[in-house]
Amino acid sequence: MLAQIGVRHASPQDYEFCERLYFAGMHQIIEQLNLDRNLQAASFQRQWILSEARILAVDGIDIGWMQSSVQDGELFLKQLFVDGPHQNRGIGTQVMRQLIADAEEARHSVGLHVVKINPALRLYQRLGFRIIGEDDRKFFMKHDPGSAPSIAN
Repeated sequence: MLAQIGVRHASPQDYEFCERLYFAGMHQIIEQLNLDRNLQAASFQRQWILSEARILAVDGIDIGWMQSSVQDGELFLKQLFVDGPHQNRGIGTQVMRQLIADAEEARHSVGLHVVKINPALRLYQRLGFRIIGEDDRKFFMKHDPGSAPSIAN
């Protein structure tokens, strides 16, 4: 049975929690791509926008966070992180399905960028996201309203 996931607006006190999950989740990617940790920390500080951040909780315990915004008819997912002990339990899938449903209700597509070596790429493909572009490190992906998810794993 899937957990009931609560979503609340982030507060300034949630910054450290979000930063900790970001770097825990991105540690391996930062190492594999040989990125400068200090530059990544500065980038995180610039890009974390309180009004866009939401905290994910199960049974009153904060277990993750996401950041998104709507621009030009598209809900853009900037970040999604689930704390390690709560990963591989379907939480990310459940959050993404709800995000897609909310976007479809508003007649928005969902866009995101994912680092090519990020294991979350498989989740996005399973949920029906398609690659619409790329750069040297990331795929640019989109889920259009009404897109059927892939049946492949």
